[in-house]
Amino acid sequence: MALKLRRLSHALGAEVCEIDVSMPMSEAFFGEIYRAFLQYGVLLFRDQDIGREQHIEFSRRFGELDRHDALPRDRHPRYSELLMVTNEPKPDGSPSDTKYTGRQWHSDMSFTTAPSLGSLLRCYAVPDVGGDTLFANMYLAYDALSDGMKALIAGLHGIHHSGTRKIANSESGVPRADEQRRLNPPVAQPVVRVHPETGRKALYIGEKVKRFDGMTEEESKPLIDFLVRHATRPEFVYRHQWKKNDILAWDNRCAMHQALGDFDETQLRHLERTTVLGTPSGYVVAGG
Repeated sequence: MALKLRRLSHALGAEVCEIDVSMPMSEAFFGEIYRAFLQYGVLLFRDQDIGREQHIEFSRRFGELDRHDALPRDRHPRYSELLMVTNEPKPDGSPSDTKYTGRQWHSDMSFTTAPSLGSLLRCYAVPDVGGDTLFANMYLAYDALSDGMKALIAGLHGIHHSGTRKIANSESGVPRADEQRRLNPPVAQPVVRVHPETGRKALYIGEKVKRFDGMTEEESKPLIDFLVRHATRPEFVYRHQWKKNDILAWDNRCAMHQALGDFDETQLRHLERTTVLGTPSGYVVAGG
């Protein structure tokens, strides 16, 4: 059957209609899905009432999956391929380690030397209102820069940090941020990345970037702030309102995203993400 798509916004995104991702599909048909993934940056699959194994199996069509060794607290207890994004308290009543996951503009796993190709996030429960996710088209953001700005940032490397969430370990009292810095030392990534499959240039920046390599934080901040503000202009952004059993797949090489905290936190927001490994990029920076 032919792939049926519905655009989600002018900036990026398309819904793949009338499909059950748990059903067998030919390589040729998945090839159409993957071409749409490269074209639109974000794909939506609605009404996917599937099990965790099926989520993982479909995700593997996009490539090898991360087992999330860089984020051991965030993994599902039985499926290391699944990253939890939930405000549901732990069995002992303490807050979830992933309660505030994704509240900054970022690209997944940018703080590693194998940043993510893509992510597939499935919604299990969503508040009555709010809890949306924003996506920004980083191709458009780069293309809209002046020639002078493109020349200025062409050789820059932004230093990406993990451990930005200050959720304490209730057992030891060691801040999560310190644990993350030990597991994931800062990594410098090019501010302008060439997409390995499309060949297009995209901004690769976000709020996990604190400075440029070779510059101080004070020197870097005005330009980082400008680039993030520029990349997230409304004309470059799609806002996704979650429904139960949605799966969103997005290309981290050309789309940045942010989870919004605009909801009643007494209501459950529970999602689970697979992460597709990408090609090597960047280098570890001693001392950050």
